[in-house]
Amino acid sequence: MNTKLDQRFFDSTRGRIIMLVRGNTKTVNELAAELDLTDNAVRAHLLSLERDGLIRQSGIQRGTRKPHFAYELTSEAEKLFPKAYDALLNQLIAVLKGRLSTRAVEEVLREVGRSLAQAQGQTRHRGALASRVELGRTALETIGGTARIEKHDKTFVLRSESCPLAEAVTEHPEVCRLAETLLSEIIGADVKEHCDREGTPRCRFEIKEEATKTHQRNK
Repeated sequence: MNTKLDQRFFDSTRGRIIMLVRGNTKTVNELAAELDLTDNAVRAHLLSLERDGLIRQSGIQRGTRKPHFAYELTSEAEKLFPKAYDALLNQLIAVLKGRLSTRAVEEVLREVGRSLAQAQGQTRHRGALASRVELGRTALETIGGTARIEKHDKTFVLRSESCPLAEAVTEHPEVCRLAETLLSEIIGADVKEHCDREGTPRCRFEIKEEATKTHQRNK
């Protein structure tokens, strides 16, 4: 597959489909609505993208009349997005781990997370927890992730199929602490990472409603 993911590609219909399914699953109907195309036109583009190894079916979603196939980005497609910082970050962490203790390295990563939150001007935790979780989702997008929010009983879940620090996390799993601290600072609650690091890393951060008061007491 020799597709070049440059700006011209992203401006095309196929490129727009790639961006819509990056970090999400989409059905033909959903893509057709967002792109203002017919279902058949979307299917033709998806067939081409599947042949190129960029898109794959990822299950079935229930519909009002019949189930619909959902589509997602392949791990090979994720590798085509430019990530020039990956090699530099990996080397930097390797040097830190050679000079500092495990605990000290983790604290450095957490400090970077806190600094990122301050740089984004997102360290004042006011308003409903749901709105603050949305700020956390936006923060992940700022550093390259494409996250979605789920709600399970009294727990919010921030989930992303495209980890913004995937290459670094593969080599150094403790990098997840950076994102965990970034979100905790922005949301104003204890954030627990439960990321899937098998194969292509996938982000999962949990925020319990009662964790907000605990976090504020501990500050």
